[in-house]
Amino acid sequence: MPSVIRTTIKIMTTLCFLIMSFSVAQAGVFDKISTFGQSAESPLPVEKAFVFVPEVNSNGEVILRWDIADRYYLYRDRMKIIPSETIEVVSRSNGATDAKDDPLFGSVEVFHKKADITLQVRSVTGSVASGSLAITYQGCWEGGICYPPVTTSLALIDMPAVLEKPVDVLSATTNKAVSESIILNNQPSLPVAPVLLSEQDQFARLISGDSLWLTLGAFFLAGLALSLTPCVFPMIPIISSIIAGHGHKITTKRAVFLSTVYVLAVSVTYTVAGVLAGLFGENLQAAFQNSWIIGFFSLIFGLLALSMFGFYDLQLPNTWQSKLSKSSHHQQGGTVAGVAIMGLLSALIVGPCMAAPLAGALIYIGHTGDPVMGGLALFTLSMGMGVPILLVGASAGKLLPKAGLWMDAIKAGFGVALLLMAIWMLDRVVSIEVTIGLTAVVLIITAIYMRAIDPLPKDSRGWHKLWKGVGIMFLLYGVALLIGLLSGGNSLLYPLKGLASNSVNVAQAQEISFITVTSIKQLDPVLQEAKRAGKPVMLDFYADWCISCIELEHVTFADTEVQQALSHFVRVKVDITANDKESKALNKAYQVIGPPALIFYNQAGTLHPELTLVGVIDPKDFIRHLMRVSGT
Repeated sequence: MPSVIRTTIKIMTTLCFLIMSFSVAQAGVFDKISTFGQSAESPLPVEKAFVFVPEVNSNGEVILRWDIADRYYLYRDRMKIIPSETIEVVSRSNGATDAKDDPLFGSVEVFHKKADITLQVRSVTGSVASGSLAITYQGCWEGGICYPPVTTSLALIDMPAVLEKPVDVLSATTNKAVSESIILNNQPSLPVAPVLLSEQDQFARLISGDSLWLTLGAFFLAGLALSLTPCVFPMIPIISSIIAGHGHKITTKRAVFLSTVYVLAVSVTYTVAGVLAGLFGENLQAAFQNSWIIGFFSLIFGLLALSMFGFYDLQLPNTWQSKLSKSSHHQQGGTVAGVAIMGLLSALIVGPCMAAPLAGALIYIGHTGDPVMGGLALFTLSMGMGVPILLVGASAGKLLPKAGLWMDAIKAGFGVALLLMAIWMLDRVVSIEVTIGLTAVVLIITAIYMRAIDPLPKDSRGWHKLWKGVGIMFLLYGVALLIGLLSGGNSLLYPLKGLASNSVNVAQAQEISFITVTSIKQLDPVLQEAKRAGKPVMLDFYADWCISCIELEHVTFADTEVQQALSHFVRVKVDITANDKESKALNKAYQVIGPPALIFYNQAGTLHPELTLVGVIDPKDFIRHLMRVSGT
């Protein structure tokens, strides 16, 4: 056991050294990448040319401040500030400006270096109220480029009716930058309203905080919370099968070592893929979700399952094994390299997911261009997600029985699990009817092998009875799946739903529908029609290969109270399954890193990025969130 700990420490030390080396080299390397094929005079992105930093001073005045890059300027007369119905701007004062003979607008006043606008804002309702400011600004680069106007939504919470009271909370969001918020609580007697920041933006701001250990600890705990979600849970049968493949010869030390290698491979892959996605906007997991790759990986699972059933042994040639694993001799499981490769492929193909902590880290990387801190957060998150896998590995050496019939039964059980994994992966590229049919066949055949239909011997022990009971459950569920499939059902969770079409819950579940779009061209008229009708809009970014999307659909959207709350929304399913040019354009337009993501427009047709949801959400929490959307 001590040797395993020493080996693990060596691996962790090496990874830390690589990350630190990466931090030293990243400035030069990524600068070269970012400027490759561009001239030294290329214009900056608008969010870097004009950095918007709102704040509130001690007098309760709202300060709109832009930090302006060298050789860039903002037009004073192009700045428009429109308050919502519940608040008003009492006074406005501008900072110092410069006169400029502009070739586009003639003689104008512009801001260089810094732009400051001071506002006095109050409630018009006679009491404390919340509202927002729609702020539009436009600027140019002296190299000859003028940017299109940018509109920022600035949410003001608990605005006083009397100006002497300070503002409690101010948050600013745009569709191009991470949300910012400032909290001033000079009057403890006044309740502070919740900050309008999306969950992923809260994680992005957490990374940018001062405490490294607090940040990493928070992401590790977030990883633990995600560890039993569809992002991670499918990986547990994989590592279990690898360990079981060693047979009774596996030791606790070896099991822990292989599990650690697997988790580190998954974590490093998540980290590298996440850093690349944050820097270059390319979701590597999405790139691997095509029918050929998924089909090939499902085939591998099927072959592994057959080896578990004893049809053959999967192992390297003897000459390779003698070189790669002299200490472990002739093993039936994989080598260390094989386990690491399986971890890499599992991260990219088996468990593509998107959750708020992961999205927050990617937003931070993309916004700041700092892959080091974001990469550390991603690695810590991944290690938290890998805790159940390590626990399985640590316990396998003691829980697995010794050689004999029980060991063969355990291996066969893992073989069935691998077959179901293969079917589960194929579900992303085949129809649900094919998935149900294959699942039913596997369960029924498994039940027969478990002697579910054979009578029990008179001297049967408790384990025999339990074994038969599990077999009967498999048989009943498999038969129910077949009956449901033949009656028009299309649900693995509710196989007999087609036979209960008169049920109130089923009827209600069938009422909810979505408008499906696959491009911005298809989405625009839907948004325009909703705006004319005065209806709020929910955009559901979805992909067939997205595990969490399916969970969101079958759990959250299937809830009758959720369906009732969504009834007055225009529901749009933004299908990015193809991951093509149109899908990437939609992701870029709404700053979506990966599905699932829920984005909302209010009744006036105003986008509210601060209300964006990423990942799966509990039905009750989702209903409360919809109430917030309806109140905007």
